[in-house]
Amino acid sequence: MHVGYYVSNIAETIDFYTRFFETEPVKVKKGYAKFILTEPSLNISFIESEQPVQPHFIHFGIEVDDPRQLRQKLGNALSQNLSIDEEKEVQCCYAKQDKFWVQDPDGYRWEVYHFKEDVEENDPKYSKEGQCCAPEVQSESEAVCCQ
Repeated sequence: MHVGYYVSNIAETIDFYTRFFETEPVKVKKGYAKFILTEPSLNISFIESEQPVQPHFIHFGIEVDDPRQLRQKLGNALSQNLSIDEEKEVQCCYAKQDKFWVQDPDGYRWEVYHFKEDVEENDPKYSKEGQCCAPEVQSESEAVCCQ
């Protein structure tokens, strides 16, 4: 899978994603950086732009196979001093999950989660329209939406 999107400051973005992905970019040019991950398989590039970041952007997610992998990724993010929002036994998008969230310098949110089982109801804080699969936000500019 390949993802590419605009960012406001390429240096801050490279710093954040080097810590979050725990690897260096494979290519850095003026206003551009690319990371290639093997686990999960992802080719992601960032293009610096003076255009504003979209305020209603959908989040990205990384699903892990088991709770041990989730704890490892959480520990890695904490050791990199990334700000974490952690949720356990949450029911959102009609699934029970443990997860944590990080936010990059432009406000793009990433969830790293372990799917446990399908459920018939969402937790009350996710029952409002458009509130699925995102932690409670601090401002209107942060996106909330379903995966």
